[in-house]
Amino acid sequence: MKPPVWKITLVLAIAVLAISTSAIFSRLAFEAAGTRALGFSLVLAASRLTLAALILLPTWGKVQLGQQSPRAILYAIAAGLFMAIHFPAWITSLGYTSIAASTTLVTTIPIWVSLLAWIWFREKITSTSATGIAIAIAGGILIGFGDAGSGDPGSNPLLGNFLALIGAWAASFYMLLGREAQRQGISLGGYIAVAYSTAALVLLPMPFLFGGSYAGHPPPVYLYILLMAILPQLVGHTGLNWALLWISPTSVALSALFEPVGASFLAYLLFGEIPTIQVFAGAVLLLAGVAVVAIGHGTDRQGQKKEL
Repeated sequence: MKPPVWKITLVLAIAVLAISTSAIFSRLAFEAAGTRALGFSLVLAASRLTLAALILLPTWGKVQLGQQSPRAILYAIAAGLFMAIHFPAWITSLGYTSIAASTTLVTTIPIWVSLLAWIWFREKITSTSATGIAIAIAGGILIGFGDAGSGDPGSNPLLGNFLALIGAWAASFYMLLGREAQRQGISLGGYIAVAYSTAALVLLPMPFLFGGSYAGHPPPVYLYILLMAILPQLVGHTGLNWALLWISPTSVALSALFEPVGASFLAYLLFGEIPTIQVFAGAVLLLAGVAVVAIGHGTDRQGQKKEL
């Protein structure tokens, strides 16, 4: 039975607030360690997912893999593989570009999710929703470029922005595959246990290939990793995965567009990254775009009811 709208909205709001802290904890870990090297980024990504997977160990008793659809398990494993691409790419981007630019570009997910859902599952995109997506993305772009003149944009913004886009592409596949896994019958607990564990197993050896190490870092680094595993990973991403059961992946991805707003605000408080007028204008456009998409989805649902 579908939960009431207020419950879905509340879960999405908490999830977005949680994922907004991810960039902050990553930047704090970079500063505490005194390095932004790829090997250290991989340590952060692998440790975050490994801790999340370990915390979820008690749920494995309820997974009952032998009773799950093989397709559901395969979808969950595939989602974990794309998760293993998403996090290292995006976390590494934070070492080269600003928090606002990185979080904005990684939340271009609605574009890629909509295109993939249309190509892969033949899901219709209404003209109203398409307009809302365009407005929201325009707002996101303004936030990213508006931040370029404030704070420290990083040593290589072009590389950082490209890595953030790779993170967005991988996350789009991850969201769609996660939805399909749950549609094939696997429970939310079973799905995240399989997906997070797959990503953790893939990432665990990666830091050693790029000069990284899990040991020898200052104590605050390990605290930030733990917080990343609990808040953005377990609370944030699990909340988004739950919402995928009840609303379209495009709507979930659009909700995540609020992440740059929250992350930019926290970056201002903690790092003095002062948003420009373009950032504020972008935030207004972003919110307007989300509202237009919501209207588009509501209109589409009403049309379907009338047809029935």
